[in-house]
Amino acid sequence: MAEPFLPALIQGGMGAGVSGWRLARAVARTGQLGVVSGVALDVLLARRLQLGDPGGHLRRALGAFPVPEVAERILRRYFVPGGIAPGRPFRPVPRLGLRPSRARDELTAAANFSEVWLARQGHGGPVGINYLEKIQLATPAAVYGAMLAGVDYVLMGAGIPTQIPALLDAFAAGRTGELTVTVAGAERGRTIAFTPSELTGAAAPPARPRFLAIVSSAVLAAYLHRSPQTRPDGFVVESPVAGGHSAPPRGRLRLDEAGEPVYGPRDRVDPAKIAALGAPFWLAGGHAAPGAAAAARSSGAAGIQAGTIFALCRESGLDPRLRRRLLQAALTGGLRVRNDPDASPAGFPFKVAELPGTLSEAEVYRDRPRLCDLGYLRTPYVRANGAVGFRCPAEPVDDYIRKGGAAEDTAGRRCLCNGLVAGIGLAQHRPDGYTEPPLLTLGQDLGFLPDLLDGPGGDYTAADAVDYLLNR
Repeated sequence: MAEPFLPALIQGGMGAGVSGWRLARAVARTGQLGVVSGVALDVLLARRLQLGDPGGHLRRALGAFPVPEVAERILRRYFVPGGIAPGRPFRPVPRLGLRPSRARDELTAAANFSEVWLARQGHGGPVGINYLEKIQLATPAAVYGAMLAGVDYVLMGAGIPTQIPALLDAFAAGRTGELTVTVAGAERGRTIAFTPSELTGAAAPPARPRFLAIVSSAVLAAYLHRSPQTRPDGFVVESPVAGGHSAPPRGRLRLDEAGEPVYGPRDRVDPAKIAALGAPFWLAGGHAAPGAAAAARSSGAAGIQAGTIFALCRESGLDPRLRRRLLQAALTGGLRVRNDPDASPAGFPFKVAELPGTLSEAEVYRDRPRLCDLGYLRTPYVRANGAVGFRCPAEPVDDYIRKGGAAEDTAGRRCLCNGLVAGIGLAQHRPDGYTEPPLLTLGQDLGFLPDLLDGPGGDYTAADAVDYLLNR
């Protein structure tokens, strides 16, 4: 068998919707790995259809979905010709849960199919999709939908993705894929299953994509690599300055004077230890500079992954007004990206770009009514009666405590689900007139911006970013 193509550059997956199909397609057209985010794609599909699907792209993708009746059901439920009236609430989608839901699985699979299908149009470059281990309940249907569209790579971080290789193997063989979901307070997790034939009938199984585990230590990489059942096809090795979620420091958590986690020598990854495993790997976090890819290769890596440089480019899924504000603030030295240990309900440190009018501001956070209606980061837990319930430290404090959560876990928690979706222009409008504010995340290394913006118009494309990283 021929050796697989290994890109020198992976465009990082950034949710929700920041690395959408337009960005991934633009990067893949250059021959490098373009990656869509797989986070909350069911909500993004449903809301964009309710806005009238400008350009008709999603309807075109759904027209290619291999089960036409599924696409027709989704369009009947969510598509609004011309779009809903400004300020009108979006129709909700089925929430994640342990109980089987055909409507939820169909929407999830079709949404992931559509995003990957659109990213793959018009070129022959590689396309990947990025998921979070924390959002286990969505994974089986989401992964299968992406595989139906021919995704080349699946990437996953924010946890220890031991079950993904076996899940990909099962789907590629046409078998039922199973995933054991962690349940707080239970000795054993709960198993969820997705059977491909229940969605696509007797259709031939899709090809198996390669799987890259996103890790922050050589210890975790070695743990995953030890067994064929958990072994990924490669690794993305992420440093603490990368955007979004990052691993907490090893050992006791210490905060600096600004309230950010302190990382030390134990948190630095020796590329030689990763290389010794014999699997390809890419270095991520703080590598968005000319020569970084060559330096990574000299250390044994296949290349680099970069995210923030693409989050701020023209094809980014960020709301265009917010993207321009971020660029201006960064160029004038007025943009701070804080590694907040409390912001994420997932419990991982999370990079928050501090921009007026967003959830980074204390008063905006304080004025937002606490609620959890999207629920991607909810944690399953065992109730007193033995049944499984769900809780989120960003929900109303009294509700969280009533469900057995600790009050101190709620302090500073932001609703990432609503905030990140608002950041791409799909904010929910509440019946009482309240509109969800955005929450923005970037990496902490913005040193590339002066070079890329030093030209006509003060803007740049994804292709410019690829050229900057690989050819300058």
